[in-house]
Amino acid sequence: MIDSHSLDEHGRAAPPPPTRKAQRASIAWLAGKITLGLALTLSLALPGWGQGVPQGNYKMGEVLPIQPPAQAPITEMDWRKVKPPERFVVKPPKGAPNVLVILMDQAGYSDPSTMGGPIHTPTMDRLAANGLTYTNFHVNPLCSPSRVALLTGRNSHQNSMAGVTGTNTNYPGDSGIRPLTISTVGTMLQSWGYLTSYFGKNNEVPDNEVNISGPFDRWPTRSGFDKFYGYLAGEQSSFHPNLVDGTTYIATPRDPNYHFNRDLTNKALDWVRATHSLTPDRPFFMYYAQSASHPPHTPPKDWFERDPYKGKFDQGWDKLREETLQRQIKLGIVPPGTKIAKNPDTV
Repeated sequence: MIDSHSLDEHGRAAPPPPTRKAQRASIAWLAGKITLGLALTLSLALPGWGQGVPQGNYKMGEVLPIQPPAQAPITEMDWRKVKPPERFVVKPPKGAPNVLVILMDQAGYSDPSTMGGPIHTPTMDRLAANGLTYTNFHVNPLCSPSRVALLTGRNSHQNSMAGVTGTNTNYPGDSGIRPLTISTVGTMLQSWGYLTSYFGKNNEVPDNEVNISGPFDRWPTRSGFDKFYGYLAGEQSSFHPNLVDGTTYIATPRDPNYHFNRDLTNKALDWVRATHSLTPDRPFFMYYAQSASHPPHTPPKDWFERDPYKGKFDQGWDKLREETLQRQIKLGIVPPGTKIAKNPDTV
């Protein structure tokens, strides 16, 4: 005899209710599916999530970012008795130096007196006399490729920056868009506890990303630099630059004597003083990319009035090259016997 309550909607006998064991198995299967789906979703949504820390016997700092130590399980149920974990802070190695990189935009290798050139650079000369001079950095004869190569340590084509941003093609290695899988030296030093800053001209962000809405993934403050002050374009007026502080566009100061390079230097010094006063134990890395030697050439008015190089180049280009080469040989910048390349017949 079949109870009418045991019939399904078609009048057939309904299957017996599942046992508790079967119910538990079904719940476990469903929970597993939900957990797997959540894990897959997060691994796709969050960069690096779900990939885990590389396995192996790595020394401290060989894999970045440095991971916080594992926390012991908490067994105390009374939250009032549980102490919060110590804040994990990566401390730079003892004696880690401050690092200042100065990029001279569109200046010749043999322009400063440090490299045997005719431009007087006494501070650079003193630094070189008490340190090391490297002479083997190969540039691309364009702005953006050389800048990105310097900051990443990668070939310009690996950075997909074969040309200047805004003039790129869709050929491999020439999109003008640095892959986000390539980090800068700023990112690496940040991971070691350095304070990092970028002052000056950038010209490394794709044109369609240079706006107040972003995306900001390739802007300096998302590329390993805590502080950015300067401009993103390839060239700007030194009197009325399109200034950016972090990711915010700001107005040029209303000062009749305003000049970008002086402003840049003052902002850089202010940053060093401020960060050192608050965290004197943390070294800094500063990338200072001045643009005074890049067109448009707009020195301050008082520079025009002084004109310290008046008559210094009257001997002509060919004679200047010979004088520079002799100074470079004397300084050891180039080996003895180095010859000047001949001018093309069309020159």
